[in-house]
Amino acid sequence: MDTEKERPAPELLAKSPAEGNGKLRSPVAGPATTKLPRDDNHGFNGRLVFAIAAAALGSAFQHGYNTGVVNAPQKLIEEWITETEQNRTGQVVDQSKVTIIWSIAVAIFCVGGMIGGAITGIVAERFGRKGGLLLNNVLVALAAIFEGASKAAGSFEMIIIGRFFIGINSGLNAGLAPMYLAEISPVHLRGAVGTVYQLVITISILVSQILGLESILGTEDSWPILLAITVVPGIFQLATLPICPESPKYLLLSKGQEMEAQRALTWLRGSIEVHDEMDDMRNEYEAMKLVPKVTLKEMFVNATLRIPLIIAMMVMVAQQLSGINAVMFFSTKIFRMAQLDDKSAQYATLGMGAVNVFMTLVSMVIVEKAGRKTLLLIGFAGMCCTTILLTICLAYVQNAALWVSYISILLVILFVVMFAIGPGSIPWFLVSELFNQSARGAATSLAVAINWTANFIVGIGFLPLQEALGGNVFIIFTILLALFVLFVYKKVPETKNKTIEEISSMFRQISYQ
Repeated sequence: MDTEKERPAPELLAKSPAEGNGKLRSPVAGPATTKLPRDDNHGFNGRLVFAIAAAALGSAFQHGYNTGVVNAPQKLIEEWITETEQNRTGQVVDQSKVTIIWSIAVAIFCVGGMIGGAITGIVAERFGRKGGLLLNNVLVALAAIFEGASKAAGSFEMIIIGRFFIGINSGLNAGLAPMYLAEISPVHLRGAVGTVYQLVITISILVSQILGLESILGTEDSWPILLAITVVPGIFQLATLPICPESPKYLLLSKGQEMEAQRALTWLRGSIEVHDEMDDMRNEYEAMKLVPKVTLKEMFVNATLRIPLIIAMMVMVAQQLSGINAVMFFSTKIFRMAQLDDKSAQYATLGMGAVNVFMTLVSMVIVEKAGRKTLLLIGFAGMCCTTILLTICLAYVQNAALWVSYISILLVILFVVMFAIGPGSIPWFLVSELFNQSARGAATSLAVAINWTANFIVGIGFLPLQEALGGNVFIIFTILLALFVLFVYKKVPETKNKTIEEISSMFRQISYQ
């Protein structure tokens, strides 16, 4: 696509910030006093959809696919690790050693994610949102090479290295992609577009489960291909994202390139009628000039920044400590308790993944109508009630009638539904809504790093807790979920249809109280 054809007329580009579209505005105060009624379809067009797909499919897919891909071939890879180690040492390998190697291979993904999340702000400001996403695909190529060639090279260390690289990639994606999506979206579509990241995660987890079936790639010979397929979405992004513009907000607010920002916005909206959005960005730009560049220390010292930062980090922690990964782990066991054979339990797990995808789609449709806070409250409260019932069922499922097992299956599905309706998707884009351009990079780095750290803690700590407490492990999640509901109710503001300046003003008022 030739972006030159879509450039606005020179007279439009030449308008000064003061002129805007003929409405008088204060350089800091925010929106004009008179606004035309908003068209809910304004800004939604094929080019925006293309940019969303290019950014999300190539990034969120890595996050979800590499989270789920190791589950199906676990037994096959562990057998290969045993055989490889025996060939090296000539001795019988203890199963505990194989378990440790496999645990490292799985957990290193989260360690990479923490590192990727922590450097998101640096990459986002140095290379841009689009530039960072494109550059990040170097790590995808390295990961695919290491993991795909591991069996041929007889090196399980290559799987660990590959998982580390793709972990860094996924950590960066988790910060860069939602940031790009939020910044290219019209205000009234920001929530729906932000939900796309989680939607692609759920789809890619389901794809990894389907490809991992024994009838497809979950075989002794094909599992390296299953791991290496992660390169495909990377190729897709490299082919499509260069056609799309950089984030207009990044171009104007971080680079001061007003003409380039207006060209980018015109391309994304498919129209030269972008004056209102440009005015809003100019107002934010003028407001930014009045405050110094935000540092990491400033994020914690300045109450206006500290309050939204605590909210952003807490919703990230809540997402991971909600027990979703624990329920996903328990699901196959619960399905087997319901007297499903291994194959039927596997297909039941696939069905649960499909429900997750469907409900995330539902969330994308209703997030702009119901609002972020409402969906978070419904999701966490529903999960809290479900874990209480699940704990009761798991306590009696061994000796009870078969119908108790079926209720357990329904509760697992209901838990996934409640997670997908809000807690699964909203934390990823909420952080971009809570901060202006000068603080968004640093805030995203901290929030995403916290998310991956909490993910790592659950991954490491859940199995020992489950062995010690059995089904009662969900009591811990019930207590945590109740606390998260209270926090969301008391502290999380509603950001639906609010501009960044309006949200910032809200936090300034709170900090002065």
